[in-house]
Amino acid sequence: MSFVGGQIAWRLPIACQMLFAFVVIFLVFGVPESPRYYYSKGRNEDALQILSDVYGRPKDDPKIQAEQTEILDALAIELKNGEYKWRNILKRDQVSTGKRVLLGYGMQFMNQVGGINLIVYFIPTVLSNNVGLSHNLSLIIGGCVQIMFVLGSFFPTFFVDRVGRRAPMMWGSFTLGICMMMVSVLLSFKGKENEHETSSASVAFFFIYMFAFGASVNCIPWVYVPEILPLHARAKGTAVGISSNWIWNFFVVMITPVIINRLQWKAYLIFMCTNFAFVPLVYFCYPETANLTLEEIDYLFTNREQSAVKLSKQLHKDRKKYGHARRLTADAARVLGTSGETAEKLPDDEQVEKV
Repeated sequence: MSFVGGQIAWRLPIACQMLFAFVVIFLVFGVPESPRYYYSKGRNEDALQILSDVYGRPKDDPKIQAEQTEILDALAIELKNGEYKWRNILKRDQVSTGKRVLLGYGMQFMNQVGGINLIVYFIPTVLSNNVGLSHNLSLIIGGCVQIMFVLGSFFPTFFVDRVGRRAPMMWGSFTLGICMMMVSVLLSFKGKENEHETSSASVAFFFIYMFAFGASVNCIPWVYVPEILPLHARAKGTAVGISSNWIWNFFVVMITPVIINRLQWKAYLIFMCTNFAFVPLVYFCYPETANLTLEEIDYLFTNREQSAVKLSKQLHKDRKKYGHARRLTADAARVLGTSGETAEKLPDDEQVEKV
């Protein structure tokens, strides 16, 4: 559209995006409410029906009854102090709401501060100014680089629950750091005899960067943030997480032209460092949430005896060994000092395993 004059150059791209919005609006009418939402509103029968439909089992099935009990107990703990207020969003409570909101904020922070918008917004400028390509060739290659983003996104679409959340964030951040390092190294030969060869080679790492980002750091934060939050703070906590995404999006977009022009190849070292720093951060601070129920995720943060990361590893070991994670309601009740009456109604592990 850069070769088209007049208002259509910007109006048409925006209008095309509206088509997808209308598709989403149409499809959302066929999406059922969350059973947890219905339970929180006292519509237990509707919630039970949804659980039954999702699992394809009768309402009195042991698995359905077990999950219902876990949801109700988790809600009792989360809503113990009444309606949740914005002023309590970072407060340390029985389900570690404040910590979980900060984890969500950090996850979206990682989505942006790895340097993605240096490429999304400025790749033609980068290819023209830093690599030395012509304007037209920069536009063409820039468009091809953006296609790698789409291709990479197919991987989490089909495999995110198999590979988990932590692993893609770690290998994705590491790969992005390597790409930024190689771009920096190859562009540092500017003004030397082999400048053309090394600058041209750097283009390959822009392609790899976009593919790796689409396959990992792009999608995982949008799944992880609502998963990690307790029900009573899910809406507000998700809003805080998304605010992180757009605040740091704005920050990176504003500083990128300045650092690219002034620092040249050294600018990429900044994003190399941030990406490498995210690897240990995810490893030590972020528990795996894939294939865990929301109640099991609550349990990760209500147990004061072990860290959430260690507990998540244990739950996944249980799931591989027994086909399910161990029952959590009684443990959570013991840790928090709440009533365990509903826990007595739970089927034991042998019953669930037989089902």
